[in-house]
Amino acid sequence: MPCWRTRVVVRSALCVACLVWWSPLGAQQLLERVVARVNGIPITLSDVNAAMALGLVDVPSGGDPVPAATAQLVDRQLMLAEVARFAPPEPDSAAIDAEVGRRKARIGTRWNEVTTATGLDEERLREIAREVLLIQSYLDDRFGLAQQVGDAEVERYYSTHAAEFTRNGTLMPFEEAEPVARTRAAAQRRSATIAQWLHDLYARAEVVFPPKRS
Repeated sequence: MPCWRTRVVVRSALCVACLVWWSPLGAQQLLERVVARVNGIPITLSDVNAAMALGLVDVPSGGDPVPAATAQLVDRQLMLAEVARFAPPEPDSAAIDAEVGRRKARIGTRWNEVTTATGLDEERLREIAREVLLIQSYLDDRFGLAQQVGDAEVERYYSTHAAEFTRNGTLMPFEEAEPVARTRAAAQRRSATIAQWLHDLYARAEVVFPPKRS
């Protein structure tokens, strides 16, 4: 995912590691911590913080969320590079508006806090919404909305995920659980296929994680 270009001087405590400098043209910019580079494209700490606020990444509770979020932004940048290569149809304005609304709802009343801390603005948020829709369109076109799974795979999913089909301590009969088990097995297959694809993209890319500053 292309990084957010910082446009503010004052940062919240989330970005205390950033250093302010003056460009030769006199415009104030921000030199901040780069957490990864994907084929030369930097991902910054502000990118990570904004992505977490927008719900673009899923991070585990407890501990430092930055490494997990960074890894997902690396994957996202790899996907965006593929989107740029194959150019799926552009999403329409209404779809982008709806996605912007969902991301803003995620932030809620913290919009000013997030924009101050990360440099995110309305223009960049709209571009992020466009990227989300392009990635979804590309994945659906390349990998389908659902993978076809055989009966044996459905039965295996049912038997290995018994807790999902247990109600009030009683395991649902397979015949009753089969439609849901088939849908979830297909989703699992699709996720595994996409994960392997990303693994292959990563292997061909130049991904660098700069050492943390002490």
